[in-house]
Amino acid sequence: MATLIRGGTVVTAETERRADVLIVGEQIAQVGPDLQAPAGAQVIDAGGAYVMPGGIDPHTHMELPFMGTVASEDFFTGTSAAAAGGTTMIIDFAIPNPQQSLLEAYRAWRGWAEKAASDYSFHVAVTWWSEQVHEEMGVLCREHGVNSFKHFMAYKNAIMCDDEVLIRSFKRCKVLGALPTLHAENGELVYVLQQDIYDRGITGPEGHPLSRPPEVEGEAANRALRIAEVLGVPVYIVHNSCAQSLEAITRARLSGQTAFGEVLAQHLLIDDSVYRHPDWDQAAGYVMSPPFRGKEHQAALWKGLQSGMLQTTATDHCCFCRDQKRAGREDFRKIPNGTSGVEDRMGVLWHHGVRTGKLTPSQFVAVTSTNTARIFNLAPRKGVLQPGADADVVVWDPTRTRTISARTHHQNIDFNIYEGMETIGSAAVTLSRGRILWQDGELRTERGTGRYVDRPCFTDFWSAQQTRNALAVPTGVHRG
Repeated sequence: MATLIRGGTVVTAETERRADVLIVGEQIAQVGPDLQAPAGAQVIDAGGAYVMPGGIDPHTHMELPFMGTVASEDFFTGTSAAAAGGTTMIIDFAIPNPQQSLLEAYRAWRGWAEKAASDYSFHVAVTWWSEQVHEEMGVLCREHGVNSFKHFMAYKNAIMCDDEVLIRSFKRCKVLGALPTLHAENGELVYVLQQDIYDRGITGPEGHPLSRPPEVEGEAANRALRIAEVLGVPVYIVHNSCAQSLEAITRARLSGQTAFGEVLAQHLLIDDSVYRHPDWDQAAGYVMSPPFRGKEHQAALWKGLQSGMLQTTATDHCCFCRDQKRAGREDFRKIPNGTSGVEDRMGVLWHHGVRTGKLTPSQFVAVTSTNTARIFNLAPRKGVLQPGADADVVVWDPTRTRTISARTHHQNIDFNIYEGMETIGSAAVTLSRGRILWQDGELRTERGTGRYVDRPCFTDFWSAQQTRNALAVPTGVHRG
């Protein structure tokens, strides 16, 4: 089956140009002006639209068992909602319980993900340490295409890593050519602050940001970066929400350290006033970690994204419905942490980024797709529009309007953090490996059509880190 996307403006992380895109089977065959459609090919008219690589969300949690419940979004509904928003691949997380085999957890998540409608991969979390963990990290790299390992510096008495685990895992990552990723919050300090605030009689959602001030995130980010610096290993810090963690990353990068930062779309757009809403359910819907911050942090994060100090955008998509959130009705510490956003990320970033002049269309492509593909060794299979790449493509209509609402979204949750927000610019057509998943407001996804994507470890990246330009993202060599 061939598809010709005709008459659009092709946008990559480097350029914009008028061109057609010819897809044959699951791959891009040609990109250029005035291409001819093969006999029998379907033709998509992209006149007046942008044609871009499908979005890659590097941080989602579908079906996550967490805080006594399970996230309401599964891999089929989640990847379907993502496609409606122009995202064609997610990187989710396999998170072992303490003392659980990493391979056992990875296999469980792989099983859950078989229903996915578009492509996916996994980071694997290191939640404890032993010789078994050491060996299984190697097996995951060599045999299962896992090249990144997650470390939670928060969630004491659950999945939190202490410094010894960080050090041992970072050293193992360096040997394997894998990338350590970090949830940076000082878990010990959060634990103490949570108890102090609860003891003061503050039990509602407003207690959540009070127990996780920006300083606990900044301290943890700086500590992780210093450990990585001493060990000579690159590091990727997820969901930076405040100026303090951005400052730590900026210092590291300007000193020549290979460090990467991710920002969630919602941290760019939503401030901490949401936790003071008089309706408990409304306020609890925004409980996630790190929490939403004051507007001054949003301004700093936009500058970090514009300057290249933050390279990727994500959602930390982890859905809990209102009745699930009510588990913390009398104690904010028990409110399941997580918000939605996988369907909305690209639309809100286009509206508030490109339309306001904060980002160019090429920067938009970089931070929603290409940089993630490069950092996690998916390029040139993903994140680009060039012959031989997977035909993950979004035809983006810059004039299409949308009012975001839980009543009309495709995410499996009864709350939307952007409720009522009006955006201009959205996906008109989304293709995953040449298959149309979304077209003109209609989902056409099928269960199980997504594929697991190997992400091989890097070969020469680590040894070259001291001479690599710290402002560039790694290119890697994809061997999948």
